[in-house]
This record gives sequence, C-alpha cells and structure tokens, in this order.
Amino acid sequence: MIKHDPITLEIIQNSLRAISDEMFYTIGKTAMSPIIYEVLDMGTAILTADAELASAGSGIPAFVGALDKSVAKVLELHRRDDIKDGDIFATNDPYFGGVTHLNDMVLLKPVFFKENIIAWTANIAHWNDVSGKSPGSMSVDATEIFQEGIRVPAIRIFSNDEPISGVVDMIVCNSRMPDFLKGDMWAQVSALRLGAKRIIELAEKYGIETYLSALDNYLELGEKMARAAINKLPNGNYKIDDLQDDGSTLNVSMEVIDDEFIIDLTKAPKQSAGPDNLSRDGTLLACQMALMGLIGDRDVANGGCFRPMTVKTLEGTIYHAQEPAACGIYFETMIRLNDLLWRCLAQQITDQLPAGNFSSICATIMGGIHPDTNRHYSIIEPEIGGWGASKGFDGVNAMFCALHGDTFNCPAEIAETRYGVTVAQMALNDEDGGAGQYRGGKGIILDYKMRNDDSFLTCAYTRAEVPPWGLKGGEAGTFNRVEVIRTDGTTERYAMASGVVINNNDIIRVITANGAGYGDPKLRSREAIANDIKNGYVTAEYASKVYNYKGEANG
Repeated sequence: MIKHDPITLEIIQNSLRAISDEMFYTIGKTAMSPIIYEVLDMGTAILTADAELASAGSGIPAFVGALDKSVAKVLELHRRDDIKDGDIFATNDPYFGGVTHLNDMVLLKPVFFKENIIAWTANIAHWNDVSGKSPGSMSVDATEIFQEGIRVPAIRIFSNDEPISGVVDMIVCNSRMPDFLKGDMWAQVSALRLGAKRIIELAEKYGIETYLSALDNYLELGEKMARAAINKLPNGNYKIDDLQDDGSTLNVSMEVIDDEFIIDLTKAPKQSAGPDNLSRDGTLLACQMALMGLIGDRDVANGGCFRPMTVKTLEGTIYHAQEPAACGIYFETMIRLNDLLWRCLAQQITDQLPAGNFSSICATIMGGIHPDTNRHYSIIEPEIGGWGASKGFDGVNAMFCALHGDTFNCPAEIAETRYGVTVAQMALNDEDGGAGQYRGGKGIILDYKMRNDDSFLTCAYTRAEVPPWGLKGGEAGTFNRVEVIRTDGTTERYAMASGVVINNNDIIRVITANGAGYGDPKLRSREAIANDIKNGYVTAEYASKVYNYKGEANG
C-alpha cells in the first residue's frame, strides 16, 4: 500500500465523519431528556490533538463549532503532561471554553495512542436544569452569570475512566432534575468512549502517520473550499445597520480581499446588563456559520474552513462580554448577528441567498409540578418558523432557524407523557405577510394547555417587533410572539418574559413568524397564487390587495 495513498486518506476522512455521527446517535438513543433524544439539542465532534475541528457530526451547527474552543481551553488550563488516558473534562461556562450558556454541558475526552494524544472526542448537550435562580436555569432578567446556574470551569470529572465522585455529586445535586442530568451525562460519556475506541481502531488499521496525514489533508481541503467560496464574492467593504426589537441598532462591517474574509464588530454596543451577551467564542460561532453557509457543504465542516476568516471584536461589548455578565439568552444575540451577516451578504449576492426568516430560537421554557407524578418538570422547546423566499423558490415552512440545524420539534405524545401539558394545537401560521414573486414560508401556531396551577412560563423571542426582511421588492414577514390565553378569555402578549405564572387550563400559544418574500409580488404566477389560496397560505382578500389577483388561475 502507498503510504499516503489518496484513496486511503479519503476512507479515513469519511470514517471520521461516520464516527462523529455514531457518537451523535449514541447520545440520541441513550439520553434521558426529550430535549436531547427527541429534539436532538446536542452536537458531537472529533478534534485534533491541538484542538482544531477535524470532523463534525450531525446536530446544532452552533454546538459543533463550540467544541474546538472547549478543547483549547482545557489545554490552556491543564498541562499536557497532566492529561492522562481515562480523563474526561467538562465545561459549561462561556468564560471557560463553554462558549454558549450554562445549560449546555461540554464533555471532552483525550484519545491516546501509544502514550500520545492523537485526538479528542467531544460532545455538548442541553441539560434541562443546572441550578440558578429560575427553573430551567434560564431567565431574561438575570444580571450576572451567578444567577444562571452552577459553573463548571473546564475541570476534570473522570479519572482512570471512573467518575470523580465529589465533583460529579456536586454537579448533580445542583439540579432540580438530578435523575435527568445524571442520565444525560452518562449518555455523553458513552459516546466519548465509543468515539475514542473507533479512532484508535483507525490508527491501528492504517498506521498513525497515515491517520495524521489524513487529518492534515482534510483540514487543507476545508481551507481550499472556504477560500474558493470567498473568492466568488466581489472585493470590497460591505456594511449594514439593522433595527432591533428594543429600538437599538446593530451594525456589521465586512471586508473581502480576494480569498480573505474580515468581519469587524468593534462598534458593537456595550455588553448588556441582561443575559443576552455573547462570549468572544460565541461570536466566532455566528460568523463561522455564515461562512459555512457560503461554502454550502456541511460534510466538510472542519477547522480548515475558518482559517481565511478574521473576526474583530472589542472586549466589554455585547459580542465580547466580560465576566460576570449573564449569558443565558446568548442565542438570540447570536442568531441576530448571524442574520445580520446573512442580510449584508444577501444584498451583495441576491441570486444565491434567501430573504429574511423568523431567525429566533423562540426559546419556550415551561414547568411546574407534574399533575401525575407530583415531581418538578421543565420543558424547554426551541420552536420552528418560516424561512425566507429566494430566487426561484418559495420559503420553507416550519423549520428551525440557522443555529439549530439537524434538530426536530418534540412530538405531542412525548410532551404530554413526560411533561404536565396537553398539546392542544399545532398548525401553520395563517397570518398574511411575506408576499413576493416567491413568498415566504409559514411559521406555526402551537398551543400548550397547562394541567396544574402555579406553573410558569419563561420565553425569549426576537423578531417580535421588527419582521423578517424582504429582498428584491419582496414584502416583510410577520412577528414571533407568545400569547397566554387565560381561562377568563383575556390574552397577554409576551416576547421576553421570566416566571409568568400559569394556572390550570391556561393556554400558552406560540406564534412564530412567516418568512419574507423575494421579488415583486405582482410578478407571482397566477397559478401559484391560486394554490396559495387553496392551501390556506393567503386569504383571497390579501391576494387581491397585494398580488392584484382577481381569481384568474392562468396567465
């Protein structure tokens, strides 16, 4: 066999992707919490010995891009000579390599081959409750990270393949749902061990030099694809300002120089007094996801893809928060930044990128005492919504936002079995909006009927006041929001709220936005409009007003 035969290198590269996916589905099949095993709110990856992303599994794009940063922090805080085979490290702290917020627990395992680290297996998953002042460990009124839960600062939690009991016990007893937390942790540990075993098998089968050469080759491929994608953009400076729900304005500046991509965020607002701050690493994730959208090949996502990109931030701003700023609702700032980058690019290359989508996690956190088990429960749901239209295509209905990738909504049967709710309705959002030559996709209307008094609702929605943006004359979409319908018939509207008291038979109605349109609505085909009316996507009155449609199906 040729030492570095390209076919062999390709086999190893594909094997790494398969191992990442096998780790992913191991967690999905063994975790305790529906947010993990049904929604798949998790990510897996293989990293090089020096903490560069080598291969990513399925899952949330924002999670996968976090794991190299977590390994880098462990290597910074622990001498390499002190890292042993059988160690597992954990972090959930955005100031210690956790990147996102305290609910998202990262577990990391060094992979040894003949006494040397040749890789790291890593995963991240959303734990329903990690202490803090509010059930579910998220609140929109937190003012410092200490209120959001227990901080795990890139520490060793396993040694010699056994849990360090004092450390693990401390984490477990800080949860309102300890059984779920412990079950989810062991699911992640199992995936790490499986991934390590598979990597060692690869190194033994092909030889360590060939294995390492395959990694280098794969990273170089990622870099080449990124540079090729950037090279297609016109050279120059791109700038955009975008109004936010709170009346503030965010801006971004980009510079394209041949195959180099520079993003300048130094004019960002000062870090927030609330929980919507991003760590610098979290900001890198938003930018990396925008770049991967240009590359367009998720299977090649690795550290090489990000080598041509430079991101400038200023410490103490919302994109580079300093301790002890709260970060529990980081995801809305991250998706706002990603959407801003996307819009800036879309205005330059309108033939390739879609119009604005609902672009919010629409985090819906509900809980209380389960009426059947008399135990505390928390349900944490990201919601699906409408995507924007693009040249030649209507927007997609009821999909997760860009941060959430390969995830699913929780089935009604699971929600009703595991939580103290009844799912009373799940339908497409029939509000008018998002007209265009190609119309925006539809969001959803989802009703949760509560089954016990003194339950609670916490929610974090953006795009509640400023709708998704149209392209090429397409109309804006609609708004994200939550409505609480009381048993006396009164309705309350929320977008950012913590601990709203919900009682038996009250309804929590989730309404996610319809995406924006692309192109002049007057150019939409008569047949498409007729089908829209038939399928309930638009009303006849709206079609007449916006599309000048009088009932003709042809022409």
